[in-house]
Amino acid sequence: MDFSAALALLLTLAGFIWLVYAAFYKFSRDRAAPGAPGAPVAEPLIVQYARSFFPVILIVLIIRSFIFEPFRIPSESMMPGLIDGDFIFVSKFAYGLRLPIFNTKVLTTGQPRRGDVIVFRLPAKPSVHFIKRLIGLPGDHVAVRNNQVYINDSPLALKPDGNFVGSNFTGSELERETIGGREHVIMLAANLSSTDYDAIVPAGQYFFMGDNRNDSEDSRFGMVGFVPEQNLVGRAVGIWLNWDFPHWPNWRRVGMKIS
Repeated sequence: MDFSAALALLLTLAGFIWLVYAAFYKFSRDRAAPGAPGAPVAEPLIVQYARSFFPVILIVLIIRSFIFEPFRIPSESMMPGLIDGDFIFVSKFAYGLRLPIFNTKVLTTGQPRRGDVIVFRLPAKPSVHFIKRLIGLPGDHVAVRNNQVYINDSPLALKPDGNFVGSNFTGSELERETIGGREHVIMLAANLSSTDYDAIVPAGQYFFMGDNRNDSEDSRFGMVGFVPEQNLVGRAVGIWLNWDFPHWPNWRRVGMKIS
């Protein structure tokens, strides 16, 4: 059960308790003799909790399901742009509104674009969320040869951007890659080789790659593969906190836009 399902269950339980008590209280009051004296009866504690938490849970569920959902970056596969410990906001309305739990799209609000950083449900295990960069749209011919990506036989523009400094990847080459008219930085991890690839993206599915190109388990590997449209969760838009516990939070990353 994911967090949205747990919220929906709590919402249903709180609403049920509140409604049952309200109906029982009204029934008891209607059966009382007219004019009979009596002091107001205090609500049971569980009913007070249910009535108080119902609107809070409802608001949180609506925000998480239709507006923004928070996620934590758990790996180094999207370095250098996203690092382990980043807490990000994901726009749930970027591509369409989906019902919580059932994940059924009820309204289309946009289309995924090459270069978007997207959170998606792993096709083989939908309870697991991955974050990668969208490289191939349905029908695209995607090829990767020696870390050069080709879309429909056209290479993505690359230009050197120095070397990475920090953590275990010091000395790794950085490259500025342009896709869909937008530029972002990728990293070619030192001492790790390129995973070459060549395939056509099936209809209704998408091809993703991590920005840490030589250290990312993405659509090039069978565990991930092509990602169906219904598995897209939303577009990553910004960092609201970085905290790689037990270290102190990195306040400089707060508010950074994800490009």
